[in-house]
Amino acid sequence: MSLFAEIAVALLLVLGGAFILIGSWGLARLPSLMTRLHGPTKASTLGVGACLIASMIYFPATGEAWSAHELLITIFLFLTAPVSANMIAKAHLHRQGHGIDPNPADDIVTGLPRPPGEDDWATYHGAADDPEPDPQQVPPARRVD
Repeated sequence: MSLFAEIAVALLLVLGGAFILIGSWGLARLPSLMTRLHGPTKASTLGVGACLIASMIYFPATGEAWSAHELLITIFLFLTAPVSANMIAKAHLHRQGHGIDPNPADDIVTGLPRPPGEDDWATYHGAADDPEPDPQQVPPARRVD
């Protein structure tokens, strides 16, 4: 294997490991779901992606056959991580909008603020017509009796 390939593989593995370490630290230490969401999504996308790219360089450089598996996994990861993070964030905002989210660390206790202008939030069209949440779903700290 050439010196350039060894350096590239080593740098990508160290970079990937650093992203994964920082992302897992963020998952454990950040206070709320919306801030905690960034750690794992960035770590999985950049950290695992860098390790897979290092694998794509290593095997052909050592004389073994090239395989498209690593490339397909990387593409799938780059496409699905942002989508899943967006869906988790939307679900979190809906729970907060209805007052059933037990996480007060976001400082949105009474719901989301009104957006500027006459428009509604994109995920809340028709939210005024939604029924009130079941009182059993509302955490005791948030119940208004």
